[in-house]
Amino acid sequence: MKHHGGLTQIELSGITGLSPATVSNIVKELVAAGVLATTMSTRSGRRAHQVTLARALGLVAGVHFSERHMRVALADVAHTVVAEQHMPLAKDHRADNELNRAAQLITDMLESVDATHDEILAVGLAMPAPMNVSSGIITRTGIMRGWDGVPVAESLGIRLNSPVYVDNNANLGALAEYRTGALRGKPNSLYISVDEGIGAGLILNGEVFRGHNGTAGEFGHMVLNEDGALCRCGNRGCLETLVGGDAIIDSVRAGRRGLKLHDVVVKAIGGDAASIRAIADAGRHLGIAAANICNVLDPDRIAVGGELSQVASCYSAQCGMPWNGP
Repeated sequence: MKHHGGLTQIELSGITGLSPATVSNIVKELVAAGVLATTMSTRSGRRAHQVTLARALGLVAGVHFSERHMRVALADVAHTVVAEQHMPLAKDHRADNELNRAAQLITDMLESVDATHDEILAVGLAMPAPMNVSSGIITRTGIMRGWDGVPVAESLGIRLNSPVYVDNNANLGALAEYRTGALRGKPNSLYISVDEGIGAGLILNGEVFRGHNGTAGEFGHMVLNEDGALCRCGNRGCLETLVGGDAIIDSVRAGRRGLKLHDVVVKAIGGDAASIRAIADAGRHLGIAAANICNVLDPDRIAVGGELSQVASCYSAQCGMPWNGP
C-alpha cells in the first residue's frame, strides 16, 4: 500500500496470489482494526472497493524549498494529499525566517484538517542544494546564501517536535518517480529538475546515488563554457548560467521589471515569441548536457520535472498539438 497508494481488492488478489474471498476477509479484519480504509471506486466501468491505509495510522508532511518559492503538503500514509500551501520567497531568503514559516504552515494545515502535531509521523524536507543527509547541512557553500552551516533538518524538527528527513530536491524527485511515477521499474535512471536552478537525481541499481559528499547530480554546475558567465557556485559557464531561471528571465526581460520564471512559462504557453525562443534555447542546452550524462551512465530512462517541464504539457493540452520547443 505504501508504494501503490491504494488498490482495489481484485488488484490485491492479483498481486498477492490470494483468492478474492481471502483478500476480502483480510481487508475486513484490517478495516475493523483501523489499519485499512475502503471506499467505492470505478475501474474499467465496474464498481470496486478501493483499499488504502487508514488515516488513523498518521500523517506525513512534505516541505519543498526552491530559490524563489516554498511548497508545503500534508498527506496520509496512502499518499493522498489532504492539504497544500505554497508561497513565494524573496531572492535572498534566510533559513530562520523560512523554517519558521514552514512550521507555521504545517500547524495551520493540521488545524484545517482537524489534526494535531501528534499525528505527524515524519516530515520530508527537499532542498535545492547538495545535502549531507546525516547532518542536514548543505555541503557546498554559496549555493543558498543564508542557509550555509544550518542543520536544517534538526532546526525544523525542533520547531515541530517531529522527526525530519532532508535531501536534495532532485534526489527526492528521482525517488518519487522511481517508486510511483515515470521511472517506475527502471533501476538505472535519471531525473532532471528544471526550475530556477537545475539539478539531477540518479537512481543506480534501484537506489538513490548521492556520491561521497552528497554532491552527485549537481547537473546545473556542469561547465559548458569555461569562459562563460559567472555562476553562483563560483565557476564560470555552468549549465545553470544558460538554462536556469535567471538566465531565461534575462533573455526576455527587455525592460520588464519584476518578471519571474512563471511569467515566462505562461507567456510561452500563450504564444509569446520571445518567451518561446528563450525556453527553446534553454532546452537545446539542456539536451546537450543530458546527452553527455547519457554517454556516461546509459540510463534506462530520463524523467524531467520542475516548472519549465510544465510548458510541454500545458501547451499540448491547450493547443491540442505537440510542443516544438525544448
